[in-house]
Amino acid sequence: MNHQALLFPELELEAKRYKNGNANKLDNEDASIHNWYRFVLSFPPHLVREYIRKFNLKSRETILDPFCGTGTTLVEAKLQGLHGIGIEANPMAYFASRIKTDFDIDPDILVDDSFRIAEKAESIIKHSDSKDLNSLTSEESSLLLRDSISPIPLHKTLILLNTINEFNSKFKNHQLLALATSTIKNASNLHFGPEVGVSKRKKLDADVIYDWIALIKSMANDIRYLEQQEYPPSHVYHGDSREMSPYLRPHSIDAVFTSPPYPNEKDYTRSTRLESVLLGFIKDKAGLREIKKSLLRSNSRNVYKGDDDDKYITNFPNIISIADEIENKRIKLNKTSGFEKMYHKITKLYFGGMARHLQEMKPYLKKNSLLGYVVGDQASYLQVHIPTGEIISDIAEHLGYSLISIDLFRTRFATVTKKEMREEVVVLEWKG
Repeated sequence: MNHQALLFPELELEAKRYKNGNANKLDNEDASIHNWYRFVLSFPPHLVREYIRKFNLKSRETILDPFCGTGTTLVEAKLQGLHGIGIEANPMAYFASRIKTDFDIDPDILVDDSFRIAEKAESIIKHSDSKDLNSLTSEESSLLLRDSISPIPLHKTLILLNTINEFNSKFKNHQLLALATSTIKNASNLHFGPEVGVSKRKKLDADVIYDWIALIKSMANDIRYLEQQEYPPSHVYHGDSREMSPYLRPHSIDAVFTSPPYPNEKDYTRSTRLESVLLGFIKDKAGLREIKKSLLRSNSRNVYKGDDDDKYITNFPNIISIADEIENKRIKLNKTSGFEKMYHKITKLYFGGMARHLQEMKPYLKKNSLLGYVVGDQASYLQVHIPTGEIISDIAEHLGYSLISIDLFRTRFATVTKKEMREEVVVLEWKG
């Protein structure tokens, strides 16, 4: 199937600049705001800018990101003079998006308050008993990868966290976001592959206060630069993109640009687990389960009894065929784990969830609105190829959308299959 890409002549130079190896990298000039907190696999700001221009969006028009993650689309839209709306089910990512789109703060007060907090926390750390370290509860610790953070850095981080909460600055949420980022980058033992894991070399100590203040200063500098002009408001909602009626007004959306989870074995809550526990967004396994239930079903670790999104794709034989191929291969290979037995079901639940989302969104789109979905082909389920972009475009056309193009964003090498996998932007139009 060939699709004509929406490439404008003035974008050709920029497109050449971002060839495969650089396509998903964050440029130094884009680090402002975006680096306050960011998923390692987030799509880059330059991709959002490219499609804002391709979609010919005008100042103060509204762009929706229904899987907004850590806010790349929302931040870039705001910087480009657009009203952004985001929906995100992961509470840590939602928190990050909300804070990253809040530029209306006094950078000097942020820094002054933070230095007072740092001085008090430093004093508490200095006078604390080295044999009586602050730690998480056993239930909180059970939610983390083992050795996610060593005892001394954790002790210092918890003291700083308690001090931030007690001081209760006007800009406390910005300070907490800085704590989350500095902890992951500088105090934890985590590394991010595409998968999150624990490094063999552990950080037995870290300069927690210094690293946090350094990030606060960087945030303040970003805000000082942005004070030179006004920006339209952004709205971020903590919710499920398959049920958007509480957040959107009919016929209010000019465009959509987003990247839903990919159908693979990545548990997206693991990428934010440490900071989610530290900031109190997840307190126990029951709370984690409730978060996972609000997510699009994309991996075998968030499938639950009663899930029925697969009913939305009963009329799509190509999806059923792929699911059957996965199950037949599992049986042939005698793969019997509980997760492997879920592979065929999660494939149907994922695309059913996407169908449900696309159906749910139609009443909120303006006539002739354009939509971009960044998706990737997958082979996580016993190396059976899933052409995600083509399947989502088929679902969308069945629901009344028009397919404009499937644009190649980049390819990535899959170590399991030893093949290049496509990441694409599926461009749709809702003609109303």
